[in-house]
Amino acid sequence: MTTSKIDCDRTANLNRRTWLIAAGLAALLGLAACSTVSLPTGQGAGVSSSATGTLASLRASSGLGPLVPDTQLEQAALQQASYMASREHMSHTTGWGKDFASRMKDNGVHGAAAENIAAGRFDQQKLFDIWMHSQGHRRNILDPDFSRFGLAYVRDGRDPNLRYWSLVLGR
Repeated sequence: MTTSKIDCDRTANLNRRTWLIAAGLAALLGLAACSTVSLPTGQGAGVSSSATGTLASLRASSGLGPLVPDTQLEQAALQQASYMASREHMSHTTGWGKDFASRMKDNGVHGAAAENIAAGRFDQQKLFDIWMHSQGHRRNILDPDFSRFGLAYVRDGRDPNLRYWSLVLGR
């Protein structure tokens, strides 16, 4: 009789252990469902050359010379567009503690510089239309001190029609 009682206790312990493991796994699955998932960022591109004509036209209408595409400024723009897309948030600073001035220095950009950013489901032509109807963005584009620019965008990882844009202007 003692032997059968021991067997029953082992079975009860196994059932209890199985139940506890199953409950623990269920709790972990519940927590995993609540965690933040970082989605991959979509395709990005430096598109300075395609914006040269648009910017030249905008500046010429104000009696200003054209801006020249610059690879360093384009790289800085692509870096910021990528950061914004990865965070799904527009910002002139990054989560790495980099403000605009620090990012420019890290990208080898010296002297005066400015940045326009945007996010939306629009093409490049609409982008410049939006910026030209915003006093601060317009001022940057038409600043006579700037002679170079870099333009880039990165698509949102979940919505390929949503783009994060950055335009960096410099001397």
